[in-house]
Amino acid sequence: MTQTISLVEVGPRDGLQNEKQTIDVATKVELIERLAAAGMKSVEGGAFVSPKWVPQMAASDEVMNTIKRAPGVSYPVLTPNRQGYEGARAAKADTVAVFGAASETFSQKNINCSIEESIERFKPVIKAAKADGVRVRGYVSCVLGCPYEGAIAPAQVLPVARTLYEMGCYEISLGDTIGVGTPRQTKALVRALAQEIPVAALAGHFHDTYGQALSNIWAGIDEGLRVFDCSVSGLGGCPYAKGASGNVASEDVVYSLERSGFETGVDLDALIDISVWISERLGRKPGSRVTLAQRTH
Repeated sequence: MTQTISLVEVGPRDGLQNEKQTIDVATKVELIERLAAAGMKSVEGGAFVSPKWVPQMAASDEVMNTIKRAPGVSYPVLTPNRQGYEGARAAKADTVAVFGAASETFSQKNINCSIEESIERFKPVIKAAKADGVRVRGYVSCVLGCPYEGAIAPAQVLPVARTLYEMGCYEISLGDTIGVGTPRQTKALVRALAQEIPVAALAGHFHDTYGQALSNIWAGIDEGLRVFDCSVSGLGGCPYAKGASGNVASEDVVYSLERSGFETGVDLDALIDISVWISERLGRKPGSRVTLAQRTH
């Protein structure tokens, strides 16, 4: 029987928030709708954060209220605190996400609080979401390395991931934020976490800064992971490595998985079309090897 890999498309949120220019609402809406039409069953819709800190995510409420929602598709939004959650609910979000870190220094520099303080902020969000029947996804960043602390051991990741899971997050996305992880490290991380968290509740979020993302995805598959985050056209350069790519390109992931016998449910040709279109809007080349190979002859 063919195995299915579920993909979470993070381009419209995680991707665009790391792009230099701000994208208008109409373009964001079209991007989200086209990704859903291409077969992505989970498409990040935005972030309910202060526009002062993340100007690219301004008007996420307008985006969420404008998109035509496809049946069977989830549109997660980032909600770092109770205020963000209330905004997301007003915009009829069906899934929200909270974002923690495995690195104390990264947590302080990224969200101005300790790991413990960040978890305290999530508690009212998760409690309200439970009461409202809204699913909560947990993100843990810097799971294989930190720009400030260097290597991160699985023992640093486990308590954060376990706490989020026990609090009620249905899935924990493990983020290699600066893309330094390797397949052997990925396997060791998943094995360590799987001792206390069901593998079915874990997802991989690998950056391609050092060209390791696809290798790490396959290492994760070997250890039982079946959910991975990806970003159309590789949207979202890594802010810590000048000129380096960030998120792994959705087209490259779909190409690798589908040609290896896995089912993703995603139309690769449609994805390539979206990649070319959004790259033109951003005024740059597509950040996907597959798109470049197929469309730039």
